[in-house]
Amino acid sequence: MSLHQKNSSRVFQKERNLVAFGPRIRFSTPLHVSKNDNSDSSAKSSCQSSSSFTSAALSNRQTSRVVVARSSSGSQHVYDTVVVGAGISGLTTAQALAAKHGISNFLLTEARERVGGNITSMTADGYIWEEGPNSFQPNDFMLQIAVDAGVADRLVLGDPTAPRFVYWEKKLRATPSGPDILTFDLLSVIGKIRAGLGAVGILKAPAPGFEESVEQFIRRNLGDEVFERLIEPFCSGVYAGDPSKLSMKAAFGKIWSLESEGGSLVGGSIKRFQNKGPAEPRNPALPPKPKGQTVGSFDKGLRTLTDAIGSNVKDTIRVNWKLSSITKQEDGLYCLKYSTPEGTEEVQARTVALTVPAYTAADLLSEAAPAASEALRSFDYPPVAAVTLSYPKEAILDDRKDAAGNVPGFGQLHPRSQGVTTLGTIYSSSLFPGRCPDGQMLILNYIGGATNRGIVNQTHEEIVAQVDKDLRVMLIKDNAPAPKVIGVRVWPRAIPQFNIGHLDQLDKAKTALDQAGWDNFLLGGNYVSGVALGKAVEYGYGFAAVIAKRVGSISAPSKVPVSA
Repeated sequence: MSLHQKNSSRVFQKERNLVAFGPRIRFSTPLHVSKNDNSDSSAKSSCQSSSSFTSAALSNRQTSRVVVARSSSGSQHVYDTVVVGAGISGLTTAQALAAKHGISNFLLTEARERVGGNITSMTADGYIWEEGPNSFQPNDFMLQIAVDAGVADRLVLGDPTAPRFVYWEKKLRATPSGPDILTFDLLSVIGKIRAGLGAVGILKAPAPGFEESVEQFIRRNLGDEVFERLIEPFCSGVYAGDPSKLSMKAAFGKIWSLESEGGSLVGGSIKRFQNKGPAEPRNPALPPKPKGQTVGSFDKGLRTLTDAIGSNVKDTIRVNWKLSSITKQEDGLYCLKYSTPEGTEEVQARTVALTVPAYTAADLLSEAAPAASEALRSFDYPPVAAVTLSYPKEAILDDRKDAAGNVPGFGQLHPRSQGVTTLGTIYSSSLFPGRCPDGQMLILNYIGGATNRGIVNQTHEEIVAQVDKDLRVMLIKDNAPAPKVIGVRVWPRAIPQFNIGHLDQLDKAKTALDQAGWDNFLLGGNYVSGVALGKAVEYGYGFAAVIAKRVGSISAPSKVPVSA
């Protein structure tokens, strides 16, 4: 079953290169679109010969031209930086370079046919749904990017009182959210006592002399029940990860450091509060801080944000540009060679900011910095499928509804021990308004992950059948009609896993680049920043500051405007 839709796009033209922000065709994996165009056969490459690395051999029939601008003296234009990858990390970096640091002499390149990366908001037949990330924590960095992009008035926030559920022993049980910390029934009385004593440092083993997994850290500090009933489903549902392999230090560094700062989780929290300096004044242009624990999106989905940023920096964007090689020249400049719909394009830059996935960076670095390539290739990206289904509200179990017949809540997580294959379920239409027609409930489900990699070998029908089967155990009446399938997207490589050794491997990659002499070649993206949208945005602002500092330290930076 599938829902057909029209594929719309907003198109911007710059140097005959299509910059499209329309949705991708559903039920497809990410595409690299390219074709040959020999119209520029007279153009010549001016990138100097030096040690280079390639990710794919280029056809001899492809032409090559250098994207240049000329000053009045006729000297060739050089970009201050090229940001490679136009996901949320690259987009935030690009916008911050322009808006915060006054740098306009840069390019933002993207191999796919649109900007936004894995953010994939879709609309059809009265439905709005996500096939990648679904929401964000509305911290000040997310509010800032919304303001900078010009879409703060299109923010939508979930109900801060909406409960979150965990499926445990054949029942959906609410997680604690404040005053109910003593009365919630997800943990037993013994489990709560164990967690409390461990948190204050009375009942816990000392920290070992090795890097702990999330499972080891939580079991040691808070006990088995907290791990099995709260943390394990959280890791599975949010990271699609295996908590026996996820590094506590890498994945949850702020919590991990509490123990070393104060001897226990509570002690560290107190110590951190005591050492906290005066808060910086909050930007008055930001919307008010949301109350409680909530999540955010935009009226037409997350793509609202990425489209807006893309529009703001549209003159710098090149889509359908797949980076195939980089050379560092004798003069210290980088020459980037791309496969594009028009043939081979070459550009020169003083700095390069790489925000592509680690495995793509590893392919590119395999010749120039083998040690960096090996380190980046070690990062795991398990597959995940996003399955969006619609049920009539009459199909929802009666005990899940409120007096008005609605289904309150954020969603639910499913521990691996409870016999449910689906990782987690988001109540999309309960969270945000206008997500589906009246009388329907829109549900986004994630399935796959580090412990279920076989989904890449399943058909969409098989994946939908498994999700529907799981939901009928927990949320949907057994005799309910089959769901309306709104969207299925399988991401063969979805979320980078911050497993044990991740930070060491990342440091190894950066060190290897420095040793190779690639001092202005910078690694970014969610395998560096963290997987949450807020983390990627926060990192993007900082990344732009680092790039601006590098650009400023290089003598005689070009001030020639970008032109065709």
